[in-house]
Amino acid sequence: MIITLLAIAGILYLALQLEDKLKIPSPLGLIALSFLFHTFLGEEFMLTGDAEHFAVLVLFLLPVLLISDSLELSVSDLKEHGLSLFSLAVVAVSLSVVAALLVGNTLFSEYHLSTAAIIVLFAMVLATDPVSVVSIFSKFELPHQLKILCEGESLFNDATALIVFVFIGLYALDGGEITTGYITEISLLVVLGSAFLGVAFGYLALLLMKTTTNRTAEMMVLLIVGYGSFEISEHFYTLLNMIGVHSHMHLSGILTCIFATITVNHIMMQAIEVDNEHIEQVEEVLEKKPTSSNVIASAIAKIKMSVEERDRHLRTKEDVQLLALVANTMLFVAMAEVIDLSLLWHYKTEILVMFLATTVIRGVMMGLFAWVSNHTNKMADVNFRWWGILTFAGIKGGLSIVMLMMIPASFEHLEMFKAVVIGVILLSTFIYSIILIAMINKNQSAFSKEKEEEVHDL
Repeated sequence: MIITLLAIAGILYLALQLEDKLKIPSPLGLIALSFLFHTFLGEEFMLTGDAEHFAVLVLFLLPVLLISDSLELSVSDLKEHGLSLFSLAVVAVSLSVVAALLVGNTLFSEYHLSTAAIIVLFAMVLATDPVSVVSIFSKFELPHQLKILCEGESLFNDATALIVFVFIGLYALDGGEITTGYITEISLLVVLGSAFLGVAFGYLALLLMKTTTNRTAEMMVLLIVGYGSFEISEHFYTLLNMIGVHSHMHLSGILTCIFATITVNHIMMQAIEVDNEHIEQVEEVLEKKPTSSNVIASAIAKIKMSVEERDRHLRTKEDVQLLALVANTMLFVAMAEVIDLSLLWHYKTEILVMFLATTVIRGVMMGLFAWVSNHTNKMADVNFRWWGILTFAGIKGGLSIVMLMMIPASFEHLEMFKAVVIGVILLSTFIYSIILIAMINKNQSAFSKEKEEEVHDL
């Protein structure tokens, strides 16, 4: 266990140094360093060892990654860009699946894939990785609207891809009939049910937070509520069975965790804004007229309490971000262990075909989104630079492997699917990251000017 701790801490340290000194995104550094570590010391140390245990690790760490990313989203941004995020994370993903159905049999003609198999395969490689996107964007000056579009799309895209994978792809693979009515019903049920459950858990977290002023305890509440909402949502049928309703339905753990965290953050930030306004009012009163020492002492006490509450929440967010960094390091170390290079080489053609196909499909969908958004006043204008960033922000992550592990072991094309999914994750992490950095560096002055214009408009 000590070797495990040393390995994770050492790899994370080196990855952060590469990010600070050479502007190499931490996910890129983590993957490269994890491969090097596994190559030279893999026999001495194994974190998971196989894809099945890796999927369990991803599920264990996924909520903390979701909590960290969700804390960066504000309700005001969601309201302002809700239509855009819906178009990117729901409409674009749905249209991408339709495009996949049109080209899937042509691309993989020798495998004679069924409609269900095509949906399952493409849903896995449509899921993106918010951690990688946030990591890259944090090192550059970018327009706030562009960051919200990319980071929000990455976050909600995962939920949409998982819903398509589980409730449509696996359902059809198991013999279920896909109809328009079924898709509409299950989508509304899962989305609305997950949102309602997430908000309810968010308010539960706020009640628990009122019982403490301890920063560590506050962070534990965030983790308990995030993990609790995720777990109950994924096993919602158990809760229904306990109250006498016999059902196999489960909701989206990703969506529930996101809504729970956003609810907590929104209410707490609102309270901080109210406190800040109160502090300003007290300062104005103290400056304008003489006040007794008791009143001054009371005012100072209130100011101190408000500042402490604000600082505690901000430091809690930093603590969660640190946990997310460690979790991400563990994921990349474990990923290096499950990758079979001989298997990837055997299916190199299929991997390249899928990588190019998903890149083209995403580019077309982002172009379609740009065209629609530029023809309505309710959505942000997307220029060519933004289109490029949106396209290559589609880096794949660990959730794709979790979905991979949900496919029945008896599925005849499982080996090919494993190779394709893992191969696309690796290619997108390296190639997309490099292209993203190059594009941002090339257009940095234009992005900085756009950011200044945003601030001026406010």
